[in-house]
Amino acid sequence: MIESGDAARVVDTLAKNLAGVAMNKSNFARLPDTFWGYYAKGHDGKNGRFAVIVTYSEKGDDVDDLVKMYEQWIARNKNTTTTTTR
Repeated sequence: MIESGDAARVVDTLAKNLAGVAMNKSNFARLPDTFWGYYAKGHDGKNGRFAVIVTYSEKGDDVDDLVKMYEQWIARNKNTTTTTTR
């Protein structure tokens, strides 16, 4: 089980990196108008890994469908219980 301090460091790292991306408008200069995503991954000092996917769509079903595809992939590829938070 992940320790609460480790979980807090992961979220802190994600927040800082996403804030850095958000502060630079040129990161978003060539995005399509209706559907786009941002993906980043990292690691902690204990060889743990994490990733974040941010998706935007003018049609909410696009985002819901992406989450469903991810959940199906997890179900097919992981042997352990995984919790998905929306």
